[in-house]
Amino acid sequence: MKHSHFKSLILLGLILGIVRLQAQNLPAYSKKVHLDHSFVQEFSVKYLVGDEEKGFKKAFADRNGTVQVLSENGLLRTHAGAFLYPGKLIQDRTYLPMKDKAIKNITLVDEQFVYLDDKAVFSNAWAGSLYLPHQLPEARLFAQGDGFNFLVSDGKQLHLIGEEGLLWKGSVNGSAILDIKYDNVRKVFYLLSSESVRSFNLDKRSIETLTSGNEFTCFELRSGKELLAIGTQDGFFEWDLTEGRVVGEKNKALPWPELTEITEINGMLWFGSQMGAFMLREDGKFNYYFGKRWLPGEKVIHISQKNENEVLIMTDQGIGKLVFDTFTLEEKAAYYDQQVRQRHIRHGFNASLVGMEEGNVNSGRLGDSDNDGLWTSMYLGGEAFRYAVTGSAAALQNVRESLDAMERLYTINPVAGFPSRSYERSGYIERLSDPERWQHATDPEWDWKATTSSDEAIGHVFVFGVIAELVEDEAIRAKAVRLLDELMEHIVENDWYLIDYDGQPTTWGRWNPEYVNGFPTMVGDRKLNSSNIVAMLQTAYHFTGKELYKQKAFELMENHGYLENLMRPMEGIGKAQEGSDEWAAMLSESWNHSDDEMYFLGYWGLYRYAFNEELKEKYKIAIMDHWEAERPEKEGLWNIFSAMVSPENFDLEEAIWYLQEYPLDLINWTVKNSHRKDIELMEENFRRQSTREVLPPDELQIRRHNANRFGLDGGRNGTQENSAGDIWLLPYWMGRYLDVISSPVNE
Repeated sequence: MKHSHFKSLILLGLILGIVRLQAQNLPAYSKKVHLDHSFVQEFSVKYLVGDEEKGFKKAFADRNGTVQVLSENGLLRTHAGAFLYPGKLIQDRTYLPMKDKAIKNITLVDEQFVYLDDKAVFSNAWAGSLYLPHQLPEARLFAQGDGFNFLVSDGKQLHLIGEEGLLWKGSVNGSAILDIKYDNVRKVFYLLSSESVRSFNLDKRSIETLTSGNEFTCFELRSGKELLAIGTQDGFFEWDLTEGRVVGEKNKALPWPELTEITEINGMLWFGSQMGAFMLREDGKFNYYFGKRWLPGEKVIHISQKNENEVLIMTDQGIGKLVFDTFTLEEKAAYYDQQVRQRHIRHGFNASLVGMEEGNVNSGRLGDSDNDGLWTSMYLGGEAFRYAVTGSAAALQNVRESLDAMERLYTINPVAGFPSRSYERSGYIERLSDPERWQHATDPEWDWKATTSSDEAIGHVFVFGVIAELVEDEAIRAKAVRLLDELMEHIVENDWYLIDYDGQPTTWGRWNPEYVNGFPTMVGDRKLNSSNIVAMLQTAYHFTGKELYKQKAFELMENHGYLENLMRPMEGIGKAQEGSDEWAAMLSESWNHSDDEMYFLGYWGLYRYAFNEELKEKYKIAIMDHWEAERPEKEGLWNIFSAMVSPENFDLEEAIWYLQEYPLDLINWTVKNSHRKDIELMEENFRRQSTREVLPPDELQIRRHNANRFGLDGGRNGTQENSAGDIWLLPYWMGRYLDVISSPVNE
């Protein structure tokens, strides 16, 4: 489990996840099943400021949950703020006389705010009775010792003060003090400078150097571990206080080694840097919080714990409050369902919210897409699985509405059995940047998008088959079968092409043997198109019973080598040999991850509706061969599809990891990871696998299933929110339908 830093949730993380069950009525194999226990789901609530409010220093929350921020302009507090709806940092006027105080620092004592100004250490807690003059007009650092004793410093001079007054004073030579920590076991204060860590012994009233170096920036006393964690401009190391030596070697393999802050929360080290925050996990790897999904700014200034399940990360642009909540997968699905229905349904299509301003989901518009039919097929499939599992009336209505949208793709254009890419009202289309694809419908109110691709076709066939098999409503089922039949009639009658309004094949809607077998065997489209069209014909035959579809499928497999094509191992797919035509060379420059999406959507009909058991066994070999090639991506949907074929041998753990780690925030923020020092980069390769191990989904940009999960950088700067309908709800509800994910388990 990724988020193990809250002790109250560690045990929960250990018991959740992957359990292999041998049910009484199952076959001889051991079917993998995930028991849906609660897991830790994190998200961020951000608090922003205007240009005039900068110079942040620290942020703490007291025992009442009140957050105070110390800035160069005085004390600030948080206002409003919720997930996806940023709050603000505003002037704190709670205690109006505080405005006249020249506050230089703030800390917590017994979960109460305590302040340092140019005259004293004081607080508004304890009935305001705490007021300890320190006699250092330039004081800027302080730390609590035992009781109400404090060590105060201006960077050079040190004054130990208490309720009895000034208890001791001294000074340090060399570089200025940057921070002070107190060790209540050894009764010493630790003093950090850029060149050393020194200790001030209360009993001896003496200062001595523990360790020297250069470019020290921050440090933390580790609770109960006899260690100091010392941050530098180039990583961190730990100092053993018992043995007086460095433990191991300096760790430079951090997401970013230029450290600004170290703090310990529930036994876990948290780091602030010039490029985001990160937490050191028990497995030695890091959770990385960088970019506006998590934080308002890049430079981290201060980190503190707010309560059991919240962490405040102050940046130069405001605060990101990380919230670690508990969800079951079903609860996460319910949240995503609400996200889709409230913001991502356009005429029944599963659509993206585009044209947003800085992540403001209320400022966007529903955008059309070349792949409206594909994205909607995937969402629609998820809702059909949901209906089959739960019998939900809402899921059935969602199926009905989105299937209506799919049907209109066929009826809004004049070509029989030809699915449009999309449609929209005419006045809107005139303002689009791609008007040549749009054609006027007979109804002057509407335009439709042409040039439909094979991506659309395989998506349609996939979901028509799912609906026909699983949805009991006869009218809905009949509509799905009719549309399936119309599409396949069009393809068969037009010699294995999608024929557009102009009478010409579309660029990508081509399954004709001359086209398919024109590619060298290593070009992926030869295998892909063969696999897809056989799956499409099998699905059509299964639900219509028309012998023509079965006959044509066997003709392609036996007379044109389509079975051999689709059975070709993935290791044989690569770049076209020198001398191949430009089209083959272009299609094989690198692995196309859209092809993966088309393959796996096709596998539903290829395997499930196989003509006979002999073919089914062959298809299983091809599908699992593809799955083996895809395993490094830990792609949730591909793993769930593989459960259909091999429920005893698929990456259930990785599928659940994908579902749990996908961020609740589906805004397409810009993310960067290529600068990280904690990842192992790989040489350029055909599959474009950039790192040895794929990063968690919440550290990457939002990606649909047709994208490379090894892409390290990218995004749209908060101008778009993706729908969970295709990204998350399809793999989850398919997993529920295939019984590899359980319903929620009572804790």
